Amino acid sequence: MTKKVRFLIVRFSSIGDIVLTTPVIRGLKQQVEGAEVHFVTKKVYYDVIKHNPYIDKIHLFDREFTTLIEDLRNEYFDYVIDLHHNLRTYRLKNKLGAMAFSFDKINWPKFVIVNFNKNILPKVHIVDRYMDTVKVFDVNDDKHGLDYFISDEDKIDLSKYGLKANDYTALVIGATHTTKRLPNEKLISIIKQIKGSIVLLGGKTDSENAKAICTEINSERVIDTCGLLKLNESAYIVQQARVVVSHDTGLMHIAAAYKKKIVSVWGNTIPEFGMYPYFADEASAIIEVKDLKCRPCTKIGFSGCPKKHFKCMNNIDEAKIAELCNQ
Repeated sequence: MTKKVRFLIVRFSSIGDIVLTTPVIRGLKQQVEGAEVHFVTKKVYYDVIKHNPYIDKIHLFDREFTTLIEDLRNEYFDYVIDLHHNLRTYRLKNKLGAMAFSFDKINWPKFVIVNFNKNILPKVHIVDRYMDTVKVFDVNDDKHGLDYFISDEDKIDLSKYGLKANDYTALVIGATHTTKRLPNEKLISIIKQIKGSIVLLGGKTDSENAKAICTEINSERVIDTCGLLKLNESAYIVQQARVVVSHDTGLMHIAAAYKKKIVSVWGNTIPEFGMYPYFADEASAIIEVKDLKCRPCTKIGFSGCPKKHFKCMNNIDEAKIAELCNQ
C-alpha cells in the first residue's frame, strides 16, 4: 500500500497569483506517489480553486488566524509549500512545524529597478520560481501551462447576449490599482476601432466606468457585464472569446489558462517582474510604453500617477491594440 505524503500549499491571495500556483498543484498530485494535496487561501478566493480536481482538500482563512492554525495542525502535514512568503505565512509555518519550502519573491531586484531604474531582475517567470519549491520532490514543470476549472453551472448562455463562441472580443476594463488601468478615453478609442462584438468584463467597482464607456459608444455591439457576473461566469466569457484584452489582472491569467490569444496592456508594472501571460496562445502580444525612466514606479500599483503625467498608459498605442484584436 502506497504511503500518503501530505502537502499543504499556501497562497492567501489574489486571483492571478492563485491561478499561477496551479502547475505546482498539478505537479505534486501527478508526479509524487501518494501525494495528498491541500490548499489554504482566503475565503474570498474559494471560487478560484473549488473545482480543481488536483486538490484533495481546501482550507479557508476568514477572520481568526489562530482557528485556522488549529485546524491545519490537526491535518499533520508532512510538508508546507509556501507560495505566498510573508510574515503571516512565516507564523503559519512556525506553528505547524512541518518541513517547509518557500518561493523566492526577488524583493531586492524589484526594489532596485523601482528605486534606481536598474534591471537586475532574473529572466524567470513566477511559475518557474513557484516550481523551484518542489524540485526536491523530483517534480518538474510538465509545460501544460495553467489550470482553471469551472462547473457546468458557470457556463452562461451566450445567446442571451447575442454572442457566439470565438466570435467576440473580451475586454477586461478593470484593475486593482488605477495605475495598472487604461483611462476611459483610451478604452473608448480602442473599442471604436475593434470590429465585431465586445464584452466588457470587470467587478462591481468597474460598473461606473463601464456605464460611462457604453454611454459614449452607444452601440449594441458593446455588452457590459461589469458587476453582473460571478468570477467563474466571467471566466467562461473569457474561455469562449476569440481574443482577450486585459490589464495586468487575474482574468489575464485565467485567459492564459485557457490558452487564449491575449493582448495584455501594462502600465506602471512591467512584464519583467515575471507575471506575464504564461503559455498563452502564440499570437498573444504585450503592449507597453518602453524606456520610461519612471517605470516601474512600484511593484504593485498606485491610486494615481506619482509624476502626474501617467505616460505609461496615456502613451499606449490604442490603434496597435485594435489591430491585434482584428487580426
